[in-house]
Amino acid sequence: MLTIEKVTKYYDKTEALSDVSVTIPSGVCYGLVGPNGAGKSTLIKIITSIIRGYEGDIAFNHKPISDQTKQQSGYVPQDIVLEENITAIGNLYLFGRIYGLKGSKLAQRTKEVLSLIGLSERSKDKVATFSGGMKRRLNIGCALMHNPELIIMDEPTVGIDPQSRQYIFQMIEELKATGKTVVYASHYMEEVERLCDYVAFLDKGKMIENGAIDELLQQYAVPSIYIKADGMALEQLEAFGSVQQRQEAFVIFTEEALPVMEKIIFYCRKNKVDVERLELVRPRLEDVFFRLTGSNLRE
Repeated sequence: MLTIEKVTKYYDKTEALSDVSVTIPSGVCYGLVGPNGAGKSTLIKIITSIIRGYEGDIAFNHKPISDQTKQQSGYVPQDIVLEENITAIGNLYLFGRIYGLKGSKLAQRTKEVLSLIGLSERSKDKVATFSGGMKRRLNIGCALMHNPELIIMDEPTVGIDPQSRQYIFQMIEELKATGKTVVYASHYMEEVERLCDYVAFLDKGKMIENGAIDELLQQYAVPSIYIKADGMALEQLEAFGSVQQRQEAFVIFTEEALPVMEKIIFYCRKNKVDVERLELVRPRLEDVFFRLTGSNLRE
């Protein structure tokens, strides 16, 4: 559906994107992952034609992106863009009219979107009375009013409550089930791993790696051991493999997970180390990012 070829973008002398290329197939959820400042929002604004001055090429359904592309795509920005002094249904009507909906079609689509975002019972309440999570859901609903084929979401779950996060997850799963394509930009790796079929890693404006999540996990992820123990230091564990500290615990990456775990148990018994948790950990996208970049996913 979307082909991005060698896209480069400068802000004055600062390179925000450097030779970025990726192909996004239709009917999938495609994750754009990277820390704040990695270039995710810049790439999204280029795809949605908000930013027009850049090098490279972008094609939507094999045609260069244009104003007509906007009619086939819905953009959910990171910032809330709602009229707070009118109702939820009023906001949906406003955005529906912007995309040319009228009369019974507008009313029917508004009803469908309110159900999808879980706000049917609050449809006549002013947005100013909504929680942050409800505003996020309505923000997404506004981008869905014209029933676009491509939905682009930029950090849609930042600062929201667990209930609204689950609503958003459910929305994305329903959109995928109907054949829609979702581009999901986030630095919450566990969300991307749950929702997305494909992922592209961005860091410092560069495309580090991209592909199907299952394939990337198989290719890059190394088995690991999680250990939390009183008095255990990173230096003591480096003899067992590559070590990453996670708050008060450690993760040891090794191709020989079970033999290494036996050695750790022997070491702890010999040195009377009080172990709180010791377990094998399944490979995660965050581990892949760490292996490719040498750093944790910064917020």
